[in-house]
Amino acid sequence: MKTALLTLALAAASLAAVAQTQPAPAATAAPADAYTAMLGATIAEQNAITQKADLPANLAKLERAASARPTDWLPRYYQARGYLKMAFGGSDSDQADKLLDQADAALAQAKKLPGADQAEVLVLQAYIYQGRIQAAPMTRGALYTGRVHEALDQALKLSPDNPRAYLVLANDLYYRPAMFGGGAEKAKPLYEKAKALFAAFKPATALSPNWGEATATATLARINGTDTTTAATK
Repeated sequence: MKTALLTLALAAASLAAVAQTQPAPAATAAPADAYTAMLGATIAEQNAITQKADLPANLAKLERAASARPTDWLPRYYQARGYLKMAFGGSDSDQADKLLDQADAALAQAKKLPGADQAEVLVLQAYIYQGRIQAAPMTRGALYTGRVHEALDQALKLSPDNPRAYLVLANDLYYRPAMFGGGAEKAKPLYEKAKALFAAFKPATALSPNWGEATATATLARINGTDTTTAATK
């Protein structure tokens, strides 16, 4: 029963994390062209989606963006994020794995494209590994937890102040059973670190990855007993 509850909690929080609306950068230049405007609108749409039924249409728009600008890594990155959103929280592990396979494939394409932010790719890869754990925690926990940490270690070597790396690392501890070294109090310093880094973070462009701050803030509020909403609403 404890394992089932932890799995459901991880699914809800992870879906909230990838579904949340990104804060807009303080100063964003006007889109340079129709492609930039279209991709920006598609990313904003994905950030606002809370119902899985709305994701396929968003993924189709990202596929069109990738076809229009095949050397841009961002459409494939956000495709991977979209498939991850679809995978979290489902009751069918086989279906989740198929979606995570698609997320992996899209992210592998993004990784190879010129200009790809390898630290952000690695952070999302770690999140996909957490999706694999959520699909079958009893049989995959040990294997994929190691892969989560390996990807995040590499990301932090490339970008030591990446707030999303600390967020995903904190999630790993927060939802890990206490008997295996996890728990809220163990995760709290990492959420605090992520929150501080989010406050100073400036995305490279208006389209660059900029998700996670609301989740760090909300989870800290739950840990501190000051949150009055549920993770699923974040």
